[in-house]
Amino acid sequence: MAIKELHVVPVQSRKDWDDFLDLPEIVYRDDPNWVPPLRKAIAQQLSENSSFKAYGDLQPFVARQGGEAVGRIVSAINQRLVEKEGRAVGLVGYFECLEDRTVAKALLEAACDWLREKGCVVGRGPIDLSTHINCLLLVDGFDSPPHIMMPYNPRYYPQLFEDAGWQPTKDAYAYDFHMNQLSPAFERSYRRALDAGIRFRSIHMRGKGFEDDCRSLYRVFTQSFSDNWSATPRSEDEFLEEARDLRHIADPDLFPVAEHNGQMVGFWMGLPDFNIALRHIGGRLNAIGLLKLLWYQRKINQARVLAVGVLPEYQKPRLALGPALVYLGMQGGSSKPGRYKRAELSWVWEDNKSSRKLIESSGGIVYKTYRIYEKNFQELN
Repeated sequence: MAIKELHVVPVQSRKDWDDFLDLPEIVYRDDPNWVPPLRKAIAQQLSENSSFKAYGDLQPFVARQGGEAVGRIVSAINQRLVEKEGRAVGLVGYFECLEDRTVAKALLEAACDWLREKGCVVGRGPIDLSTHINCLLLVDGFDSPPHIMMPYNPRYYPQLFEDAGWQPTKDAYAYDFHMNQLSPAFERSYRRALDAGIRFRSIHMRGKGFEDDCRSLYRVFTQSFSDNWSATPRSEDEFLEEARDLRHIADPDLFPVAEHNGQMVGFWMGLPDFNIALRHIGGRLNAIGLLKLLWYQRKINQARVLAVGVLPEYQKPRLALGPALVYLGMQGGSSKPGRYKRAELSWVWEDNKSSRKLIESSGGIVYKTYRIYEKNFQELN
């Protein structure tokens, strides 16, 4: 039996792009938990007019064996991350591969070769250009679909990375909790924040109020999470563009904000889990896909909490802003009949002790674990 020759090539032609974008459908064709990403969104992220091109460089690759696409990957250099860390960190992302160590090794070697040629000293991933877009490899918790804007992959992916010489670097957790099982201590925290002069409301969803809130959110988000590992700063325009996209699926009941003297000082950022509907449209938001989305969104009964952010100067025990926002977010999500029964709070780095303590005190239980890998190129010289 003839051995089919394996080739890893840079994505250039229309066929290359079709193979790259179609590859997940081959990998996950028998996986009931997979939620297809929107093809147009992936294509836009990697296009020549992507906003990433203003501060980074990237190269997609596709692997073919016997003429058939069997894997894909993207190498990227995010200059914002390089400047933040003070060293040439390269990224690998958009990784998809059939269960074949040879194919995976060839893909990862091609990605690393490109990064080394650009002067990188270390590779890190999976990160799709930025942690704000998509990142992490699922290593535990394969028995349920991912929540909105969370990654998912086959069980064999972590072993493919490790077999290719990549080292586990940092884990992150997703927490599962019921929306209506908070202890009375959280309501007391809410009352204490009110007594301290903090005022709470839902985010504005329309017009100038929405735009003003998004600018305030950008300020609080940037200051609250400036030290997050491997995260890169976004411009206000980039943040507003993303917020405008998410507005179409946001629910103000899941998005309380805290104010002091008329200025936003904290927020709970929750979204309905639209993956419940998106898993039925096959990654194509055409006319039929839109009709399916409208039909299945009625079945959304769970949410994802993306972040709880509080300005550093307001992170004081006497204000109890974090627990107060948890109380309001969970009350808002479960207050109406037939609404959200449960939520996922994700993701949280393993060494983020303060956030993990708050989440676990609210009843959150780790039910999925994710991982970032690195490969030191200097050790190979």
